[in-house]
Amino acid sequence: MESSILLIYFLSLSILFAFGLHGLVMIYYYHKTAHISNTSAPHPGEFPLVTVQLPVFNELYVVERLVRAVCALDYPKDKLEIQLLDDSTDETVEISRRLVNEFVQQGFDIKHIHRIDRSGYKAGALKSGLESATGEFVAIFDADFVPNEDFLQKTIPHFQSPQVGMVQTRWEHINEEYSFLTRAQALALDGHFVIEQQVRNKAGFFINFNGTAGIWRKSCIVDAGNWHADTLAEDLDLSYRAQLRGWKFVFLNDVTSPAELPADINALKTQQFRWTKGAVETAKKLLPSVWKSKLPLKIKLECTVHLTSNIVFPFILLVAMLNIPLVIIKNEVGGFDKYFTLMSIFVLASISTFLFYLYAQRAIHLDWRRRLMLFPVFMAGSMGFAVNNTKAVFEALFGKKSEFKRTPKYQIVNSGDEWSKKKYVQRKIGGGVIIELLLTAYFIFGISTSIYYLEISAIPFQLMFLAGFGTVGALSLRHALGR
Repeated sequence: MESSILLIYFLSLSILFAFGLHGLVMIYYYHKTAHISNTSAPHPGEFPLVTVQLPVFNELYVVERLVRAVCALDYPKDKLEIQLLDDSTDETVEISRRLVNEFVQQGFDIKHIHRIDRSGYKAGALKSGLESATGEFVAIFDADFVPNEDFLQKTIPHFQSPQVGMVQTRWEHINEEYSFLTRAQALALDGHFVIEQQVRNKAGFFINFNGTAGIWRKSCIVDAGNWHADTLAEDLDLSYRAQLRGWKFVFLNDVTSPAELPADINALKTQQFRWTKGAVETAKKLLPSVWKSKLPLKIKLECTVHLTSNIVFPFILLVAMLNIPLVIIKNEVGGFDKYFTLMSIFVLASISTFLFYLYAQRAIHLDWRRRLMLFPVFMAGSMGFAVNNTKAVFEALFGKKSEFKRTPKYQIVNSGDEWSKKKYVQRKIGGGVIIELLLTAYFIFGISTSIYYLEISAIPFQLMFLAGFGTVGALSLRHALGR
């Protein structure tokens, strides 16, 4: 029994260790490609026709902000088509109609395309809009974004090469300082964009369209097979299909698109569940095609890590659950000293992860030292999301389909803004919250056990699990109650 527990724990740590050390691979390529720049490109001379697609579903708090920002883009009116792809079932429909009528009278080519059935969810809306889109290029913005006026001026020039199929910009966070929750999200997203997206792009690996704040060549979308609705990550799916067809992508780290981060942890859970499940679904769908392709081995390996990184969550949960039995085994059974000595090497993965986010923050923020003080909170929160995201991983692996649940937005920008009494707040307390709170109690027992056995080295990790599950569970309960 004890040997089986040790083996499962060791294998789980090995998988986490492998994905954790991948951060060092990213840092290596970060330095190796530092001299490559995607920031400047010649102006095309003549402005091409661009269609801007705005997929929305029940976004009464932010749809007006979005439409006004898009209509303020610095681009000739006669070269700009705007599609408000509205699948809403509430007051958003009337707000959208009013906005479209207002801007039509100002001379904008803007259309309100309202679907009733919502088939294919976001992918279905984008595909439906594409059928009538007149633009050579298609820019996409989700409802929580507020694009800068110069977005098209800075992205269109990068399509000078006919092989370029998509240009992605870095997300910026308009409400990063709202709470610890939004600050932790900003830290995570900065790591993805500044390191993962930028490094992969410069090093010649596959990157992904992030679902918004990017612009596609319409012919690239069509050539890659158009939008598919068989995964919850329609953006990742299309990105890989396009690059497998030979299209090139460009990531612009110095061109940003502001967006609102979820202020409600249950909204964030919905978003994380969709991203996690969608990525695993895409891995199941496209990894065989990646490995059958003639791509170099290093690109195939990087694609595999990219698409499968979310499988770490079940192993985080396993490591958490087995941590306390291991303390007991070490002190009551004995005979396993060499295994415990060997497992101490796994702490290197934590150092790798810290360096990953250190480089990301230092690259774009002058106050990066202050921001990195949040790293332990971010790590604990990542552990706390293991229950929510493990469910997503298993649903994807076993082929269970679910609807595309969009992340509610409340126009939360300043510290005094309130969201808890607004429409769309999730009031249901799911079973995952109960599990998170039970795990909190489990780690209170675990810390007591470690103190009893004087296993001081185990306490910091148990404290992080306690903080992670406790904070996520308690916040989920508190936010569901509207507090």
